[in-house]
Amino acid sequence: MSPTALVTGSTKGIGAAVASRLSRAGYEVFVNGRQRETVESKADEIGGRSLPFDASDPAAVAAAVGALAPLDVLVNNVGYEDEFAYFTDTTPERWRRMLAVNLESVMACVHAALPGMQRERRGRIVNVGSEAGRLGSVGNAAYAAAKGGLIAFTKSIARENARYGITCNHVAPGPIDTPQLHERSPESIEAITRMTLLRRVGTADEVAAAVTFLVSEEAGYITGETLGVSGGMGIGG
Repeated sequence: MSPTALVTGSTKGIGAAVASRLSRAGYEVFVNGRQRETVESKADEIGGRSLPFDASDPAAVAAAVGALAPLDVLVNNVGYEDEFAYFTDTTPERWRRMLAVNLESVMACVHAALPGMQRERRGRIVNVGSEAGRLGSVGNAAYAAAKGGLIAFTKSIARENARYGITCNHVAPGPIDTPQLHERSPESIEAITRMTLLRRVGTADEVAAAVTFLVSEEAGYITGETLGVSGGMGIGG
């Protein structure tokens, strides 16, 4: 029987790359997104199973993820970055939206998946965040705050669940060649690329490779960690 893996937000970009890699590695992958047709199309493409739901809706998460228990792997990839705006121009509505998609969705998915993992005394959780959570972000403080909260949440889940044999880790991508990146202006992409030591944009498959390692047996002694997949972003140079 194949191990099971749910990858949220997996119809495009990093999530799609993770879902594809895990499927090739022998996992029964549940593809997730809000649009049923898009989810079904991606699931058919990789030989996975369709599981459409809105990860920012706690009730929908509880129903969908709870029905899958026990999962072997949960990859929380859903993320949302709004347009540039200084914090003084950020409305309460935008702040709440950032937290709902980037942090609360992860909390809801983990809350639904953990009981089954605890019963089985095994499981792998990987939360896909952003280097913005470690470095901050000019023009998107709410997004950076949510991603920073994800780091602390990851460590807390790792601490609470080590006794069950469950690991929880965090991947922090830098600029990655995805549709979300190309919503930025060319000048913005150039500026963020200059922040990396490798002076290039990464690929979604490079992030997927890191996630695939963290859910593997070889990574069984790694938990509570943040792995930057960002070309050395933020360490100087």
